[in-house]
Amino acid sequence: MTVTQPKLHHLALTVTDLEASVQWYGEVFGVQPVLDVPHPGGVGRILADADHQLMIALHHHDTNDGALCKETVTGLDHAGFAVGSRADLEQWQDHLEAHGVVRADTADKPLTQSPIADEPYASVLVFRDQDNIQLELFAPASH
Repeated sequence: MTVTQPKLHHLALTVTDLEASVQWYGEVFGVQPVLDVPHPGGVGRILADADHQLMIALHHHDTNDGALCKETVTGLDHAGFAVGSRADLEQWQDHLEAHGVVRADTADKPLTQSPIADEPYASVLVFRDQDNIQLELFAPASH
């Protein structure tokens, strides 16, 4: 049996402050709230760009203890996004800084970004949101 290769439909993240995260993700990724999806003990807010090619669901859970995300425990390690070139990554560095994501030697705490790493497989910019969720932007390696 052959199945159709799926494409990512949306990325869903649990956040500590829904309104602050909606604002930050909206400003950084150019996505806007399109739908609230209540669930037992909370709500998911769906954010999307104009053509729904990028959709991020931010979830609030009433039982959230407010702890920061750690990729060293079972669950999300990071989310990776593609851009077209290393020059795009350089523009993203400035864009992120304009939205409170400071440059650092390593992105190891909330609202920090690393220098661009030019790896054999890609150029990578690592950054974190206010809940310490690690996000990465990848550009094709230039050989």
